[in-house]
Amino acid sequence: MTKVDRRVLKSQEAIKKAIVELMAEKNFDDITIRDISDRADVNRGTIYLHYMDKYDLLDKIIEEHISNLRDLCHSASEMTFKEGNYVWFEYFADNHLFFSIMLNTKSAAYFRSRFLDLVVQEYKVEVDVTEGKNQGLSEEVILQFFGAAVVGAVEWWFKNEMPLPPRVMAEQTGVLLDRNF
Repeated sequence: MTKVDRRVLKSQEAIKKAIVELMAEKNFDDITIRDISDRADVNRGTIYLHYMDKYDLLDKIIEEHISNLRDLCHSASEMTFKEGNYVWFEYFADNHLFFSIMLNTKSAAYFRSRFLDLVVQEYKVEVDVTEGKNQGLSEEVILQFFGAAVVGAVEWWFKNEMPLPPRVMAEQTGVLLDRNF
C-alpha cells in the first residue's frame, strides 16, 4: 500500500470540510469551485487534481461515509443490535453536520437511497424466514420495512436536531431490532 503525502490528505480534508460547511449555508447548486477553494484555502487546481467537479467531490464524500458505516457494521457483527447501534449513533453524532445536511436537503434523496441500500444489505444476514416469528414472511418485505424504519429514525433524529443523546437512540432502536431479528 502506498503512503499518501500528508499535505495531500490535509488538502483533501480541507476541501471536504469546506463543501460540507458551504452546503450548510447555501444550496448545493449555488456552490462554485471558487467557493470551495476559498473556504478550503487551496487553489482551484488543487480541487481539480483530486475531483472532477463538485458532484464528484460530493459522491466521494458520500461513498466514504457509506464505507465507514459498512466497516462499523462489520466490526459490530457479533454484537446485539443495541450494542452495535452505539457505534453507529456515535459516528452519526461525530459527523453531525454532514448527516444533518444529507438528510435535510435536496441531496437527501440520493444519500437516503445509498443509506437504505447499506442498511438492507447489512441486515440481510440477520433475517430468517424459515422459522421463528418471521417464518413465512417475505424476506424482502422484512428488509425494506426495517431498513426504512432505521433510516427514518435517523432522519427524524437529525431533522429534530438530535433531541436524544446518541446512546439513547442506539439503545431504543437496538431494542426494537433485537426484538424482531
